[in-house]
Amino acid sequence: MTQQINELLMRQAAMALATVHAPNGPADAKLGAFFREYPKLGVKDRAFIAESVYQVLRRKRLLEYLADGSDPRRLLLAALLRLQGISLRDLGPLLNKQQTEWAHAIKAKSTENLPLAIQADLPDWLWERLVGQYGEQEALALARSLHKAAPLDIRVNTVKATREEVLEQFGKDRIVVAPTPYSPSGLRMESKIMLSRQPMFLDGKIEVQDEGSQLLAYLAAPRRGEMVADFCAGAGGKSLALGALMRNTGRLYAFDVSEKRLHNLGQRLKRSGLSNLHSQLIASERDAKLKRLIAKFDCVLVDAPCSGLGTLRRNPDLKWRQTPQDILELTAKQAAILQSAARLVKAGGRLVYATCSLLREENEAIVEAFLAVNPEFELANAAAILAQQQIPLDTGVYFKLLPQTHATDGFFAAALTRKIMP
Repeated sequence: MTQQINELLMRQAAMALATVHAPNGPADAKLGAFFREYPKLGVKDRAFIAESVYQVLRRKRLLEYLADGSDPRRLLLAALLRLQGISLRDLGPLLNKQQTEWAHAIKAKSTENLPLAIQADLPDWLWERLVGQYGEQEALALARSLHKAAPLDIRVNTVKATREEVLEQFGKDRIVVAPTPYSPSGLRMESKIMLSRQPMFLDGKIEVQDEGSQLLAYLAAPRRGEMVADFCAGAGGKSLALGALMRNTGRLYAFDVSEKRLHNLGQRLKRSGLSNLHSQLIASERDAKLKRLIAKFDCVLVDAPCSGLGTLRRNPDLKWRQTPQDILELTAKQAAILQSAARLVKAGGRLVYATCSLLREENEAIVEAFLAVNPEFELANAAAILAQQQIPLDTGVYFKLLPQTHATDGFFAAALTRKIMP
C-alpha cells in the first residue's frame, strides 16, 4: 500500500476522517457523501481512504492515546505508523515539519500496561458492562475480535439455486468462496468483490447476509404453507430467507414502520422470485391494521431495533455513538414491540425475539421480563430447534453468537412457544 500513498491522498484521507468524525449520522452514510463530493477518486484511492477511516473508528481509543488527541491528521498518522506498519522512512517525504514531529512522537510512545478499556477500544461504560457479563478475559477477547473487518457472507436463495450450483459458478468465475460452517445456505468470501454487478446477484440467486442473520430464519423454522410474520422487517433480508425456507408457499408478511426500508425490500423481492411475501407499512407496533391478525400466525419473528453492538466489525462508529441513555430507551421500545408482536401468535405457534446486541439488558432481560407477565408463553430450546434442521450449533437454551467464537456478528435470540391451553 505504501507505493499508493501520496501527499494528496493523505490529505483526502484526513478530510474524509474529519467528515466521519463530525457528530450525527452513521459513518457509512457520511463516507458515501464524501466520495460523492470527490467523484474522480480511483478505486484504489477510495479503498485506501475507506480502510483508513474504518481502522481509526475501530481503534480510536488506542489511536487517540498514541496521537495525544483527536486531530484527524494525527489519528491517520498513528494508524499508518502503528497499525498498518508503514515506516517513517516511507512516510517522511509526504510530511511537513510539524507532521514529522508528530510522527516521531507517535512512533516513540509506549503501549505497555495500558488500561484494558483502551486495549479493548471501547468507551468505559460499554467495557464495564461487557466485563460484568463475560468477565475480563472473555470481554477482551470479544473486543479484540471486533477490531477486525467482517468477511462478506452470502445467502444462496434456494428458490432459485442450490449452494453447490452457486459454488460451482463462483469457481468458474475464479472467485474464492467457502461454505459457512453453520448455515446450510451460506457462503463466505474473505475478499470483498463488487457483488451488485455479479450476474448471480442480479438474477436473485444470492443475497448479502451475515451467517448469524441467516441462522435466525432457521431458528424461526417456518414450514410450507404456514402464516408467518417478520415484525420488524427493515430492508427484508430475514423476510427473504424465511420465504425461501417456506419454499414460496403459505403467506409471509413483512411489517415495518419505515416506507423507505420497505421500498428497498421491494427491489430485492423482485430479484428473489418469491410470490408469498407481502410487505405492510405500519405506523407503530400498535397499529390498528394488526388487530385483524391477532392469534393468526404460526410464527412471528421480532428482530427488534437495538444498539447494534454485535455488528461493530461492520459499523465500528456505533460504539462511539451509543450511550447508556440510548440503551435505556431501546429496552423500553423492545419490550413494547415484543408484547405487541406476541398478540399475533396463535396457540402452538412460535415467537422468536432477536437482536444484534451484546448486552444482557437488550437480550435475556427482555425475554425474562416478558415471560414473567405472559405465562401462556414458554421458552423453547434453541439448540434443539437447530438440531432438528441438522445444524450442529449448541449455544444453550438461548441462541447466542459471538464473533470471537463463531466468526459471525454478535447475535442473540430466544424462541418462545405459545402453549395450547387445555
